[in-house]
Amino acid sequence: MNNASALSNLPVRILMGPGPSNVHPRVLKAMATPVIGHLDPEFLRLMDEVRERLRLLFRTRNRFTIAVSGTGSAGMETALVNLLEPGDRILVGVAGVFGERMCDVASRCGAEVVRAEAPWGEIVDPGQIESALKKGEFKAVAIVHAETSTGAHQPIKEIADIAHKSGALVIADTVTSLAGCEVSVDEWEIDVCYSGTQKCLSCPPGLAPITFNDRAMEVVRSRKTKVQSWYLDMSMVERYWGEERFYHHTAPISMIYALAESLSIIFEEGLEKRWERHARLGGALHAGLEAMGLPLLAKKGYRLPMLTSVGIPDGVDDLSIRRRLLAEHNLEIGGGLGAFKGKAWRIGLMGESCSQANLLLVLSALEKLLLAHGVNVHLGSGTTAGLATLEYV
Repeated sequence: MNNASALSNLPVRILMGPGPSNVHPRVLKAMATPVIGHLDPEFLRLMDEVRERLRLLFRTRNRFTIAVSGTGSAGMETALVNLLEPGDRILVGVAGVFGERMCDVASRCGAEVVRAEAPWGEIVDPGQIESALKKGEFKAVAIVHAETSTGAHQPIKEIADIAHKSGALVIADTVTSLAGCEVSVDEWEIDVCYSGTQKCLSCPPGLAPITFNDRAMEVVRSRKTKVQSWYLDMSMVERYWGEERFYHHTAPISMIYALAESLSIIFEEGLEKRWERHARLGGALHAGLEAMGLPLLAKKGYRLPMLTSVGIPDGVDDLSIRRRLLAEHNLEIGGGLGAFKGKAWRIGLMGESCSQANLLLVLSALEKLLLAHGVNVHLGSGTTAGLATLEYV
């Protein structure tokens, strides 16, 4: 019997899918820092530091800004289970998998879910939200800022203004967008905003940054029923992250270390410079893919820089290409979800993975593999177009 763990044989991949992204060596080193108690004064000081930097990242002054112990999906669940009670009505913008997931979680809370839908790859028009809100009273409007399943970039501010005029709270999913493009919680008047650590923050999956404004927290505190989830009940969790330091659960200490170092790296680069890096390289990826004759599936003008959905040419097997990218180039990209399953690849340029070297690698590798599969692609067309875009940005 071989006593060696499978861990010793794991490869080091170039991660260019929809998440996770590659992690900076400093973040990995931080995770090897000796564990101390989750109520140790020094760990509590680090939690305070993380909370302050998360406020800067979200661009908010919200007092209740924390990292939920769980992945981005835990952030979604936290937002919904705390605000919704049985019988509440919520309007959800649905234009992909994660809008659908919001509907599922909200219905499990006993809420009445109304959908404002758009075709995959497009955005939910603010007019749809306005029309739906005129048909009744809603407790909340929920929208995905960056739809990971389609690569579409949903404007938030106009929807938030419309929602607030009707008296509804605004919940925003920024799992894919936070630290990769502008997210301005206070300016956009988002009541609850959540994210995940594994995408543009380039931290391992395991924490969900989230922020509630005072209006939202008052709703949580004045509920008539208990929050559906004990673990995600923010009326209790706030006592642990706040001055009281009341024990609720054992925090994932090493993940907090990792997030602290990730946030340091982000602000060393500069948040706006980081947005610009993603925009510049994302635009170059779009140009390169189109030069290869591949269609971009998100609507022009609303394409995310950090996550691109691209159509798979007729006759090309999705899984075959992705397996060869792994085997021959050590490179991971994602397949399509839902309506795009088998029809699209999802290519991520997130955080540490968002570099010119990775951009050129994925374009050149796709050129070679598509040519080998009989697609009429000119070698160098994608990389040339991508580089040309970078020169003129």
